[in-house]
Amino acid sequence: MAIGMTAARKGAVRRLIERSGRDNLLLAEAVVHLLRAWSAVRFLPFRWAVTSGSARVGKKPSADADRLAWAVSAAGAHVPWRAVCLEQGLALQRMLRRRGVDARLQYGIGHSNAGELQAHVWVSVGDRIVIGGEQAPDFKCVATYPEKQIGPSQ
Repeated sequence: MAIGMTAARKGAVRRLIERSGRDNLLLAEAVVHLLRAWSAVRFLPFRWAVTSGSARVGKKPSADADRLAWAVSAAGAHVPWRAVCLEQGLALQRMLRRRGVDARLQYGIGHSNAGELQAHVWVSVGDRIVIGGEQAPDFKCVATYPEKQIGPSQ
């Protein structure tokens, strides 16, 4: 057994070191929110878990949705637990809403080619899908969280 890091791990560490401090902070925040979402999905009833990302919208919109989606996707690909569309959607939704963006978690169902029922989650800001959009057209949206707008914090 070789001691040390694999070439892939070394490359990942090198990319992390070369990123800006701001990018690394976003990635760290994304990891925290992914862990929070993973825990909610594992330990809470479904209704509570899917509403865990529905924080009150902050007072002043101050977010680049695409940049936050990048951070969640990148972090989700490297965390040691399973972070699929549901966890990534919950994490991104919470990050955006904390920054004043009215992000909505869309929950959809569809069928595979074999006829099996499948589910998918994506996050929308207005009419634009910011994460999970690649598969969204294959699913019918059956629920949106939050259902109503939750206004700015008082």
